[in-house]
Parts: sequence; C-alpha cells; structure tokens
Amino acid sequence: MNSSKTKKILVVDDEELTTELAKTFLEKHDFVVIIAGDGEEAIEIARSEDPDLILLDVMLPTIDGFTVCKTLKATDQFRNTPILMFTAKGLSSDMERGEEVGADEYIVKPFSGKALVATIRKHLGI
Repeated sequence: MNSSKTKKILVVDDEELTTELAKTFLEKHDFVVIIAGDGEEAIEIARSEDPDLILLDVMLPTIDGFTVCKTLKATDQFRNTPILMFTAKGLSSDMERGEEVGADEYIVKPFSGKALVATIRKHLGI
C-alpha cells in the first residue's frame, strides 16, 4: 500500500483561509499539497505538476470549477485522476452538474477534516 507521503494533491480555491486550512490539515497527514487560486491557474498547475488528486472549488475567478473539471477530465492525462468538487454549493442540481462534468465526488463546505482525509484516501486507494 502506498503511503500519503508520495501523494500530491492540488487544492483549488480562491479563499485563502480555506486553502490554508486544507493545506495544513492534509500536510499533517503526509500529503504533498499544491495550491491554485483560480480556474486558469488550476489547469496550468495541474498540467505541469500532475497531481494524484484534485480538490476543486466550484466558484472560482477566471474559469469556474465545473469547466475546469470538464476540461481536465477530457484529457488522457487526467481521465483517471480523482477530482473532488469542494464547494459551498450543496444543491442537488449542483451535485448533478458535478457528476455530469466528471467529478468523482462532491464535498460540501464546511467540511470535516477527518471525513475529507478518508474520502481522499478512498479515491487514492491508500
């Protein structure tokens, strides 16, 4: 079984507090964390860093999370990369849209750190 140490997670959110909380919590569990603050940056960083999993907010500057997810999932590089939508938008229509664009899971904020790590581990198979 692989350890968390070798797993790289891209956290995409325009709220600095959210990204810092997620980064701190995930690093405590030995994940390598990269941050992007908007949709355009998320696509660029994902392509260059090739993360093992992407935690993606829906409401982002430049390109929204649904479009980022759809764009990445349409490529061979990210077809099998878990993308977890991570958002305050908890309506069933939002969740359905996440599913339509290829999101592997839909996590509604505020989130439980333990539940987040468990979900990430499940998608990474660790």
